[in-house]
Amino acid sequence: MKTIFDDVSYKCSKIVTNKYSTSFSLATKMLSKNIRSHIYNIYGFVRFADEIVDTFHEYDKEGLLNRFEKEYYLSKHLGISMNPILNSFIHTVNTYGITDDLVQAFLKSMRADLHKEEYKTQKEYEEYIYGSADVVGLMCLKVFVKGDQEKYEALKDPAKRLGSAFQKVNFLRDLKDDIELLNRSYFPNVDLKQLDATSKKEIIKEIEADFEYAFNNGILQLPVEAKFGVYMAYRYYRKLLKKLKATPSSKIMDTRIRISNPMKINLLARSYVKYKLNMI
Repeated sequence: MKTIFDDVSYKCSKIVTNKYSTSFSLATKMLSKNIRSHIYNIYGFVRFADEIVDTFHEYDKEGLLNRFEKEYYLSKHLGISMNPILNSFIHTVNTYGITDDLVQAFLKSMRADLHKEEYKTQKEYEEYIYGSADVVGLMCLKVFVKGDQEKYEALKDPAKRLGSAFQKVNFLRDLKDDIELLNRSYFPNVDLKQLDATSKKEIIKEIEADFEYAFNNGILQLPVEAKFGVYMAYRYYRKLLKKLKATPSSKIMDTRIRISNPMKINLLARSYVKYKLNMI
């Protein structure tokens, strides 16, 4: 029966989330059960595409990405894929009306990572972030609002700003790997190999503005099923940013900023208290 295969597909997306990101997995567990699996499905899809361009260096990455995209569209047309990650994602796409422009923007940014090494203009930088992060937030928002288009439009901009903030924190945290292993430089007009205090301060100021806008205009207005999970992800990334802010610019390249598991649990506990006391 296809229901058994679909169940297996959903479990595969959950395993991918748990294996690749303990922080995202923890935040997703805080979502309501009736939407949680669909966020796993979205994460599985974007993680596999990201793995192709970031990790599989000994293989034909462009060929793999082309095949992944082609199979997605063929499977969407057929209504089934023997790739369980695509199969589960297709179900979420169809259930919540995730539009093709979001999927295409994401794949465009992934494809850019195959060849593009430097983002020299603000426009290029913003286009890449929109495709690699903002649209993922919009896909999740489609699930959170459950087809309420008016709610979706009201929360669209904050969702994009939150996605941007998350991605920019990742850029700053992964500076060493991006430059030395992947030969990529995302922040325009900044010498990331010799990041100075002024440039770092401007980047962090930009991220903080994204976070503030997303929190005040988006997270506080989210449906109850999604609010605490998204708030947890927000708190986690704010903590990462705080640690990055405290790290001297000269040390950013030599330091891998992490949040320890005990600190994550502490963050969860404190966030839950605030949530239950209606402080968010």
